[in-house]
Amino acid sequence: MPLTPEEPQIHESAQGPRATPAAGRTAPTPRPVPGPRSTATPRPGQPGPGAARPAPPQRTPASAGKPQASRPENRSQPQIQLIPAPVDGALDAADETVDLLLDTGRAPSDVLVLTTGEQHPWAAHELSFGEAAYWAQHDVGDDVFYADATAVDRASSRPVVVVALNGGTDDDAARVLPTAMTKASALLIVCGDPKRINALLGASV
Repeated sequence: MPLTPEEPQIHESAQGPRATPAAGRTAPTPRPVPGPRSTATPRPGQPGPGAARPAPPQRTPASAGKPQASRPENRSQPQIQLIPAPVDGALDAADETVDLLLDTGRAPSDVLVLTTGEQHPWAAHELSFGEAAYWAQHDVGDDVFYADATAVDRASSRPVVVVALNGGTDDDAARVLPTAMTKASALLIVCGDPKRINALLGASV
């Protein structure tokens, strides 16, 4: 007779109402979502370049995997980093990259930004005062300098060169990237479509 009361007790504990609240509790737990989003909030004006957000994670493996490439001894072969971004988001990705470089200790005078399509707003503004004043700021060399990729030959070498593939043809980009590589003594960062970048870099290297 003692077997019968044990069996219902075992069945009740296994099939008790605890399974339903557990399933009900699992849904309302979106706790980890707001935490990491705080770093992405500084630039709310980017609708499409969600793909530009993964830029910081790619910096660490690339720098960890090639520590010797960033040495000033290998000036002919700078470290290369790719920042995935659509054409209309490449300029925003380049701006975020520059902010990241400055935040991590790079001097503004270390950075040159080249655009293959539309001019960067800073360059367009400064060129409105004339090319002489524009290039005078380049010669002073105390701040980040923004230039159209067609002017890459005139730009001086800097430790870091950021190229935004925000337009232009593949021929234009293929012409710019090898020269940009020679202008970068430590690091070349290219913002754009990864497949296009790899094809262009593969053709130019």
